[in-house]
Amino acid sequence: MTTLPDLTMRELLEEFPGARRAMFRHFHIGGCASCGFAPEEKLSEVCARNEGVAPEDVLAKVREAHAQDELVLISPTEAAEAVRSGSAKLLDIRTREEHEAVKIAGAELFSQDLLQSLMSSSPKDALLILHDHDGSRSLDAAAYFSGHGFTCVRALRGGIDAWSLEVDPSLPRYSLE
Repeated sequence: MTTLPDLTMRELLEEFPGARRAMFRHFHIGGCASCGFAPEEKLSEVCARNEGVAPEDVLAKVREAHAQDELVLISPTEAAEAVRSGSAKLLDIRTREEHEAVKIAGAELFSQDLLQSLMSSSPKDALLILHDHDGSRSLDAAAYFSGHGFTCVRALRGGIDAWSLEVDPSLPRYSLE
C-alpha cells in the first residue's frame, strides 16, 4: 500500500471496502455532500479539511472496522455449500437488469416487498447471504440487516464475480461502467 500521506481515497477503499462506513461513524467523513471526498483526493487532504483529524487515527479506525468486516464475509465456496444444504437464503442486491442478465441459481432479487417479508416474518437468526457484483456494497447491506436485529447475516466476498471464478464458471463475468 502507498505511504499514508500519499494514500488516495480510491486506494483506501480498495484495500478496506468498509472504510467509508468506518470514517463516517467515527469522524463524520464521507457520508454526505459536505464531508464527501473524490476518489483521487489524498487521505491527508480529506483529514485536513475535516477538522484536522490525524490520518493515522482515521486509518486505525478503518483497520479496526475492517477486522470486524472480515467476520461478516463468507467465501463463495462456503456460501455455495450453505445454499446447497438449504441452510441459507441468498439475496441479490444488484439491479434488476444485472440480476436478469446473470444470476446465481436460487438467489432472490432484493426488493421492497422482499425486505418487508424478511422484516416481518423471517427468523432473525436465519442465515442471510447478501451479494452484489464485486462485494463492494454487500457489507453495507449486511450492516443494515444486523442493525435491524438479524444475527446471522453474511456478505459474499468478491460478489457474483468471485462466485463465477470459484464456484460456477458457467456464469458470465461482466464489468460495470
